Amino acid sequence: MRKLSMEELNRDSVEDFRSKEKLPLTLILDNVRSLNNVGSVFRTADAFMVEKIYLCGITGTPPHRDIEKTALGATESVAWEHVPNTLDLTRQLQAQGYKVVAVEQAENSTKLHEFVPEPEQRYAFVLGNEVFGVEQEVVSLSDVVLEIPQFGTKHSLNISVATGVVVWDFLSKSIS
Repeated sequence: MRKLSMEELNRDSVEDFRSKEKLPLTLILDNVRSLNNVGSVFRTADAFMVEKIYLCGITGTPPHRDIEKTALGATESVAWEHVPNTLDLTRQLQAQGYKVVAVEQAENSTKLHEFVPEPEQRYAFVLGNEVFGVEQEVVSLSDVVLEIPQFGTKHSLNISVATGVVVWDFLSKSIS
């Protein structure tokens, strides 16, 4: 096997990317402190054609060199918006027909492997602060609480890793 060159990958331009149909999935970052994590989420959103990222509360916004360091330009291709309050945004998106999915460990959560996206339904996945997770009020208001099963000694995944896991899972279930 031979690795492909950058030219052989034949990637879209930013303009072409923006004009393409996106996955019916929006990401909400709830008070994420690490700018490197924010940048990584942008890069994942670009890779999997996520519709939009909402940066809520204290979550940092582009342009910032620490976001760009991991985003590698994805802040230019992926639609994003800063919103002061995650709870208000949750209500607004639900009113627009989105199913809001908090990615969190909670009572009666749906395990990731049991989650089946509904065809034609738009989703907004909420990912939380590195220490405190998703705000309880947002978890309580969510339509689904989705939990990534873990089997080791740690109790959580890095937010950028969790984002990659849930977005890939959603995409793979949506295209099959």
